[in-house]
Amino acid sequence: MTSCRAQDIRLTERFRTAGQGPESTSAFDLSCCDGRIIADNDERRLAPDRVVNVMGSGAARAQANVALAKYWGKRNEALNLPYTGSISITLAGLETFAQVDFDASLQSDSLELNGVAAKQDEARKLSSFLDLIRRQSGVSRRARVELRSNFPVAAGLASSASTFAAFAAAATRAAGMCLTDQELSALARRGSGSAARSVFGGFVEWLAGEADDGTDSYATQLAPPEHWDLGIVVAVTAAEPKAVGSREGMARTAKESPFFPVWLQVHDADLEAVRAAIRVRDLALLGQAAERNCLAMHAVALTARPPLLYWNPGTIAVMQRVWSLREQGVEAYFSIDAGPQVKILCPMEQRDAVADGIRGVAGVQRVLLSQPGSGVQHVEVG
Repeated sequence: MTSCRAQDIRLTERFRTAGQGPESTSAFDLSCCDGRIIADNDERRLAPDRVVNVMGSGAARAQANVALAKYWGKRNEALNLPYTGSISITLAGLETFAQVDFDASLQSDSLELNGVAAKQDEARKLSSFLDLIRRQSGVSRRARVELRSNFPVAAGLASSASTFAAFAAAATRAAGMCLTDQELSALARRGSGSAARSVFGGFVEWLAGEADDGTDSYATQLAPPEHWDLGIVVAVTAAEPKAVGSREGMARTAKESPFFPVWLQVHDADLEAVRAAIRVRDLALLGQAAERNCLAMHAVALTARPPLLYWNPGTIAVMQRVWSLREQGVEAYFSIDAGPQVKILCPMEQRDAVADGIRGVAGVQRVLLSQPGSGVQHVEVG
């Protein structure tokens, strides 16, 4: 049996208290013994050689991502299976830390989000995810879970992606599960679709798959972070949670928008354009495809009944500023996920100038600087 391997990183006190961590580009290597992707409807335990020494505790961190060719709509909501594939960039610095301790003294799961007990709906979702891991690993204990993010959550910055990627890595580590990268990605997808992509660093594609049980729907890395030194500027125009979550928004759009079939028809062309642009590092091609795909996604959301408008005045003002910068010769392009925040792609050497141009825009509360980041990482605690 090939043992699971992980890049250990010492957890600093600063990260434990503020949701931040030491700089590192080492990916959390979960490659181990050969094995099939865990079926989404498979309630059986892993084979004995796929469960190594049960640690009892595990911790990991993962980073959010921005989708350049987005997924919007699920062919199976229960298993988080998308109608389309998607491609993203993992965002350095926008991190979630997760620690999981299986404790025989607990009568129920203890779940904490950013220092506050999880609300009922949040707790139900997190415990259901733990139940999936308990069934597959054979661990029966309840768990104490701590989740911390260093950026606004449920506000259109892909916090669910980093949360469930880190949570999946920490919980499977604690349960002694030996998973391949693809298996971890497929498992993280069960918590949040976009979490499948945050398992990997750099430039990542999530395959839509065709199997009813989801065994062929997982993410894979197209290129590592160092493949392309892109600058990324994030304009935060609202810190509060969005009124309509992505899960509800997708379901409404797929059911109620007359243009949803058109969205599915045009999406493959954007996927191919984004793939090609990443391969040859062509920012103009990437930016044009990302903007086109972003606007198409929001257009189909706007035509749902009732309509979905995730933008606020600050969002539109930032879009207009990006177009203005481009007219001035600055190579900048935007993308917006399901929320009001705007992510801007630009050459790394122009990132500070782009950020300065965005800070003065009315409605912008905060500007974050990022670049292609690493995948999920194990964190040593204690």
